[in-house]
Amino acid sequence: MNPIDDFTKTFGRNPLIAASAPGRVNLIGEHTDYNGGAVLPAALSRRIQVALAPNDTDHVEIKSTRFDEKIKRPVGDQKRGDWTDYAMGALWKADALGWLQGGVDIHIDSDVPDGAGVSSSAALITAILRAASITAQVSTTPVEIAKQARAVENDYIGMPCGIMDQMAVGLADYGKALALDTSDLSFDVIDIPEDWGIAVIHSGVRRELADGRYKARFEECQQSADALGTTRLCRLDQAQAAQMPSLPANLLKRTRHVLTEHKRTVEASEAMRAHDFATFARLMNESHRSYSQDFEASTPVIDELVNDALNLGAAGARLTGGGFGGCIVALVESPKLEAWIDALLARHPEAWRV
Repeated sequence: MNPIDDFTKTFGRNPLIAASAPGRVNLIGEHTDYNGGAVLPAALSRRIQVALAPNDTDHVEIKSTRFDEKIKRPVGDQKRGDWTDYAMGALWKADALGWLQGGVDIHIDSDVPDGAGVSSSAALITAILRAASITAQVSTTPVEIAKQARAVENDYIGMPCGIMDQMAVGLADYGKALALDTSDLSFDVIDIPEDWGIAVIHSGVRRELADGRYKARFEECQQSADALGTTRLCRLDQAQAAQMPSLPANLLKRTRHVLTEHKRTVEASEAMRAHDFATFARLMNESHRSYSQDFEASTPVIDELVNDALNLGAAGARLTGGGFGGCIVALVESPKLEAWIDALLARHPEAWRV
């Protein structure tokens, strides 16, 4: 991918700036980020790269290597429900910050799959905000850009996500994991042990955060937090935890997932630092059971893929991302990784390696 050359071919002039951000896989810690808990995402080798330049008009023109058409939208256009909304939302935020105003041409080069639960939207928004901040020559930090990128998802897109994705794509490099405490945004970057093979396998089932199911789970967590008198459902005190049996059955299950998932994620971060392969694998498996049974965010296709991943030799495997499709992440001993992937994909021809 060469976004600068692609921009020049598409728009007939050179871009002003280029920037990029990676996709991410969440190793463990699902739906804990907006509940004040811990998460452990890792950066992928796949990236989104953008090149852009102001065009002295009142329109934005967007071209992506993933789509044939070039899209033209008026500056300040509201959400339409298509893929260009994420670019428009990033420009909306950049304009509000005074980083980049007026019409803009953007070329997007991406090998991060969308609808896979690996943060293609966060990567695109982050890359554009990075480019805009450089253009404006403002002094900012990856954490500040992550906060602004989350605001795009929350306020422009209308997706009530936490900040894990934006922090992960902004702070982690390939081969490293980000142990993040979302209650105060403290974090530690951990090297993934070289003998740990981590594979991300797409189930073949596309997921859409905007289809309502993610939001429904978010709202259930908010209802639980309100009922228990907390703003951090992952960190209930003894008195609050004692009230859990009074919750409706669905809220009890959601609360149990995020409460135990936070604890698993803290333990998993410690296991990675200690190169404790067996413990990390066990926690991944416990996480998937909780995500599937208590949070009810898995699907039969995903559960079958996880079961076969384990039966074929993975030590740990789980659904990753917001749920209801997308990818699994699996932990395999590095020397066995490629043969294991071949065996799993042979059994699931609709699946593919991310």
